Amino acid sequence: MAGPARSILLSQLTSLFLCLPLAAGAEDLIQVYRDAQRYDAVYSAARFTLEAGRERLPQGRALLLPTLNLSGSVQRSRVDSDSRDETASPSFVRRPNSSGYTLTFTQPVFRPQNYYQYRQAEFQVQQAEATFGQASQDLIIRVAQAYFDVLAAQDTFALVRAQKEAISEQLAQAKRNFEVGTATITDTHEAQARFDLSGAQEIAAQNDLENRRRTLQLLTGKFYERLNPLRGDVRLSPPNPTNMETWVDLAEKQSFPVQVQEANERVAALEARRASAAHLPTLDFVGTYGQTGQSASTSTSVGSDQTAATISLQFAVPLFQGGALNSREREAAALANRARDELDNARRNSALAARQNYLSVINGIAQVGALEQALVSSRSALDSNRLGYEVGVRINIDVLNAQQQVFSTQRDLAVARYNTITNHLRLKAAAGSLRDEDLEEVNRALAP
Repeated sequence: MAGPARSILLSQLTSLFLCLPLAAGAEDLIQVYRDAQRYDAVYSAARFTLEAGRERLPQGRALLLPTLNLSGSVQRSRVDSDSRDETASPSFVRRPNSSGYTLTFTQPVFRPQNYYQYRQAEFQVQQAEATFGQASQDLIIRVAQAYFDVLAAQDTFALVRAQKEAISEQLAQAKRNFEVGTATITDTHEAQARFDLSGAQEIAAQNDLENRRRTLQLLTGKFYERLNPLRGDVRLSPPNPTNMETWVDLAEKQSFPVQVQEANERVAALEARRASAAHLPTLDFVGTYGQTGQSASTSTSVGSDQTAATISLQFAVPLFQGGALNSREREAAALANRARDELDNARRNSALAARQNYLSVINGIAQVGALEQALVSSRSALDSNRLGYEVGVRINIDVLNAQQQVFSTQRDLAVARYNTITNHLRLKAAAGSLRDEDLEEVNRALAP
C-alpha cells in the first residue's frame, strides 16, 4: 500500500503542472501581450482613432491662418449680328473669346468662433489620447485575464486528471480489499461512482480549456499549446501605496475615463461660448489679384487685357437667422451642463472601481494565505483518512472525500492567485497608472 500512497501523494503535489510542460516553445505573458498588440482589432482601431483625433489640431489651427484661392475661367462664344439698316450699322460675325484668373487672399481678423473651435481642437486631441490610453490599459487587462483563464483551465484539467488517477488507485484498492474480505462491496461501488464522475468532469474540463485557449487566440491570432505557469513559490504583495484613499484620490484625478470626460467637458464649455459668439460681427482682410483677357466684344473687334488688384476689409454682422442662433446657444448650454454631470459620474465610478479593486486585492491576498494553510491541512487530513482506512477506523468514502477536498483546495488556491494578480492590474488601471512595466513585473512571477 505504501507504493500507491506515495504515487497518489506525488500526483497531488505536481498536479498543477501535469498539463504545463516547461518545454521549449512555451510562451510567456509579455510575448502573448506583444502578439495581441500586433493583432487585436480593438486595439488597432483605437490606434487609428488616435491618429484621426490628432488631426483635429491642425484643422482648428487652419481656421486662424490665411487662405489663398485661385480661380480661373475660359469662355468661347460666337456672335452673329444681322443689321436692319446696313448703312447705319453693318452686319457682322464675331467670336469673342475671354479668359482670366483671380487670386484671392483672406486673413481672418476677428472671428471668435474660429478661435473657440481651435481651442476645442486642443482638448479633442487630449480626449483622443486619453481614449487611446484607456484602450492600452484595457488590452493589458484583457490579455492578462485571458492568459490566466487559460492557466486556470489547465490547472483544473490537471487536477481532474490527477484526481481521476487517485480515485483509480482507491478503486483498485477497494476491489482488492473486497476480494480478501476486509471491505464491503459498498466501498467498491462508491469508488466506482467517483471514478465515473471524474471521467465526466475531465471531459468538461478539457472542453473549458479549449474554449479558454480560443478566447486567447481571438486576442493574439495565435494558438498556444504551452504557456508559462505561475511559480508555485510566488508571494503576492499588497498595493503600494497601502492606503485605499490614496488610490481613490489618484483615480478621481488621473484615471483615463476621468481624463476623457474632463476634455469632453472643456470641449462642451467652449462649444457654448462658440455658440454665443455667433451673434458677434466678423472682420476679414481680403486681397485679390486677377487678369482677364478678351479677344473681341459685341461692340468692337479689338481685344483687351485687364489687370485688377484690390485690398479690402470685409465686415459682417449676423442680424437675424430665423432664431437658429439663439436655439443653438441654448442647445450648447444644455450640452455643457450634461458634460459636467458626466465628468462627476466618471469621477465617482473611478473612485468606486479603485475601492472595489483595492479591497479585492487585499482580500485576495488574505484568501491565498488561508487557502495555502487549508491545503496543508487538507493534505494532512487525507493522510490521516488513508491511514485510518488501512487500519479499519475509516471507510472508503472518507478517503474519497478527503481527496476531493485536497483537489478542490488546490484549484481554489490557483484561481485565487490569478484573480488577485488581475485585480491588482485593474487597481492600477483604475488609478490610470497601469503600464507595460506592470505586466513585465507579473511576467517575472512566471516559471521561466
